[in-house]
Amino acid sequence: MTSYEAMSKEEKLKRASAHIFSMGLQDAADFLCRANMKYGLAKLHHMQHTNGQSPSATFVGAPDATITRNVRRWHSGFGYGGKLSWGNGTEKLIVLDSMPNACGMLVGGLEEAPTMDELLDHINSVLTSDEVIDGIQIEWDFAAGNHFIDIYEVRPLSEDFSYPSRYVFVIHGSVPELKGDNESKFGFGLYAHKSRLLKETLEVVETPFGPIQILTGADASRYMELNDFACELSRKKRRRAAELLFEEFTEISNPIHQGLLNMNSHILGCQDTNDPDNRILPITLRSDLPAYLAIGNENLSEEAIEQLGFTKRSEKHAVKDRLLKANILPHGGGYKYPSMLGIKRVMETKSGTRYYVAEHATGQESEKVFSNPRELEFTYRGQEVLWKAVELKLCSVVARLMPRVILKI
Repeated sequence: MTSYEAMSKEEKLKRASAHIFSMGLQDAADFLCRANMKYGLAKLHHMQHTNGQSPSATFVGAPDATITRNVRRWHSGFGYGGKLSWGNGTEKLIVLDSMPNACGMLVGGLEEAPTMDELLDHINSVLTSDEVIDGIQIEWDFAAGNHFIDIYEVRPLSEDFSYPSRYVFVIHGSVPELKGDNESKFGFGLYAHKSRLLKETLEVVETPFGPIQILTGADASRYMELNDFACELSRKKRRRAAELLFEEFTEISNPIHQGLLNMNSHILGCQDTNDPDNRILPITLRSDLPAYLAIGNENLSEEAIEQLGFTKRSEKHAVKDRLLKANILPHGGGYKYPSMLGIKRVMETKSGTRYYVAEHATGQESEKVFSNPRELEFTYRGQEVLWKAVELKLCSVVARLMPRVILKI
């Protein structure tokens, strides 16, 4: 067996691909996720080897595995909708390029749905309110990206689940307040390109696939504390928004789907089914489709690993334990690119810029070439993501949520 040191660049990329275990739908977005993710994993493997560790970083893609529209994260070699792991959870080593941001969703129960006039009036109150939480001046980010406030009518699907109300709302948001240098006790922010203090602390490791930014030792421990602070602030912020919007509600869950679980694991656009404080998890699909509430299971099972064809490969690379303890669930449908069928190849310029050559879904021979998917036309996947999660026994669905108000500010 060829040693890592002796491998060519192409062999290292192939090896990185073998550490991607995607439950994705095998559509263009899933293939794009894998094609880009191998570069991020190759960087991680090189960094691990340089640090005297086994080059064994993995990405376990959830059924909603897709691209990231964050250009910086994309060019760093990362996809979205899965769990990125590079250690046993106790090593003081944090990778910054995957860009954790403490994004999550609050699910709350309502006895009555507000009228549209009431909702818009309350929204205006939220957006104009001057809120400080844990010493941080709050920036309401419900107009950013795919963040939203939605109201649904509950349709029970399980007698085992107690339904607190007829209606539920979902608030999706994060903490842009902490991306750069800030007024918290930490001072530094989550994003290296926005935080001067973080930039001064991190270490840059050069690899054949581009640089990777890391923190080690006490710096990693301190960043983990910031991550936990950010996740808690994110929860409090959504909770405060709900108080201003609805006054009275029953909190059902408030999980994070984009943050560090420990110093060696990042849930990158998926939910942790092992979170004891959030047993009921939301899965929101396209706005014209129902959303769902589910109870996550421990996953993946031996049967699911075999069904997916992952058994031999995970055992060969000694990472099967990460699949057995993946414990992930989609938080949404993920981006979809109906104009593309798949990825034909990746072309790399001398400067290191990667171009992706996709097969156009035109019925004729044509190709689409791009360096990042940010400006490509997209939609969102539908219930096929939920079906895949149920098929693989990632969760048990307990309620269907029928959309009543989909509010995009």
